[in-house]
Amino acid sequence: MIRTEDYIEYIKEERKKPWRVELQKGMKAKERMAITRVQMDETDPAERVKSQRIEVNLGLNEEQARLEASRCMDCANPTCMEGCPVSINIPKFVKNIERGEFGEAAATLKETSALPAVCGRVCPQEVQCESKCFYAEKLNLKPVAIGYLERFAADYERESGKVSVPEVAEANGIKVAVIGSGPSGLSFAGDMAKKGYSVTVFEALHEIGGVLKYGIPEFRLPNAVVDVEINNLKSMGVEFITNFIVGQTASIDDLKADGFEAFYVASGAGLPNFMNIPGENYNGILSSNEYLTRVNLMGADSEDADTPVLRGKNVVVVGGGNTAMDSVRTAKRLGAENAYIVYRRSEEEMPARVEEVHHAKHEGVEFLNLTNPIEYIADEEGRVKQVRVQKMELGEPDASGRRRPIPVEGSEYNIDATVVVVAIGVSPNPLIPSSVEGLDVSKWGTIIVKEGEMQSSLPEMFAGGDIVRGGATVILAMGDGRKAAASMDKYLQENK
Repeated sequence: MIRTEDYIEYIKEERKKPWRVELQKGMKAKERMAITRVQMDETDPAERVKSQRIEVNLGLNEEQARLEASRCMDCANPTCMEGCPVSINIPKFVKNIERGEFGEAAATLKETSALPAVCGRVCPQEVQCESKCFYAEKLNLKPVAIGYLERFAADYERESGKVSVPEVAEANGIKVAVIGSGPSGLSFAGDMAKKGYSVTVFEALHEIGGVLKYGIPEFRLPNAVVDVEINNLKSMGVEFITNFIVGQTASIDDLKADGFEAFYVASGAGLPNFMNIPGENYNGILSSNEYLTRVNLMGADSEDADTPVLRGKNVVVVGGGNTAMDSVRTAKRLGAENAYIVYRRSEEEMPARVEEVHHAKHEGVEFLNLTNPIEYIADEEGRVKQVRVQKMELGEPDASGRRRPIPVEGSEYNIDATVVVVAIGVSPNPLIPSSVEGLDVSKWGTIIVKEGEMQSSLPEMFAGGDIVRGGATVILAMGDGRKAAASMDKYLQENK
């Protein structure tokens, strides 16, 4: 999180504004505490599983949003902000909602976030800003629904047709390149555009958005919502070039020759991991990357789509993260009668958001926890027909802090499966790390950067998101983009 002394002072001064003081005095603390946290309406499970394009969460109405915002104590020391990787002025935007100034709330979000409507949908606020809320930390009560309110403000602005564009500084004539248009690259691009730089984003695929488009299903994050955020960046002067693979279409040296003075690598982690167990190469077994990209980006769920996708009566998804939940819920929407999550630890250890697990269960997904695949079995034509699994039990914690799964001898059994989707994590995109001479890379293939600065071993090259972290959340990637923008700006100004 970026919190300079100037920004901290700005937060304090904003809290002293007459309208904020009036709201602070307008309701006693006990009255605010007595308000029950809002519940967001959802599309009925039986209806939403009919289509990949039906959004599950329905957002808040104005009355719900204002009432929830009034729960906020407008703390003098807003600890909620300590949990925000992009340093959103949370009390300011929430209090603007309380007084009905929804446009001002959206503008506040855009001061530090390039993707508020996205973050309001997919960020794990429950373990970030909301976990630091005064209600949760001090009172052991449900925190203010910051994520719901963020979505409300961004959606209200979009639906009003009056989308504000953040102010940008006068052009300074310095060209910078962004490699990858996922959340980290977009966040970086927005901050650099605000500072007056000429920013060009190079995207390997035919659509802008990276994992926001190919990885996250529209029932969680509609593409139209992502496009509005991207168009806002275009309005700020950011240029986007698609179907351009840096390292193949053109090299870093080629881009330098074109006048680019610095680079932000945000190429993500698109290389799928597999378990290397017997039978893994049978037909019908694929990575979550391929499965979700075919549906989310290529529209393979449509009957008249040119892109095919594997469908089956029995679908097994291996893994316990958000990508596994996205995959298994997609399988239900593609017509699977039985859709299973096979996960080697217990539900308590699952890295997926609680909300995603909740939605999956409501949609009829069956969870086979403490279970691990050990072999795939095929029919005569080489198509997977069963997964042989083994029961697990939890031992002592491993390096991740979670209890290590230990096989239970003699507990093996078979599950019928016509499609298997493997969602056990990803590795960094290897193209840039392998093609740039002098770039320090870890044994995992991630780019090594200075902590907090995101600068690589090559002074003019910065990196962030999954290419550095090896797989993380949208908001952490965005936070990297903001840190990198601040560091690159300093580097470029010092080396004029």
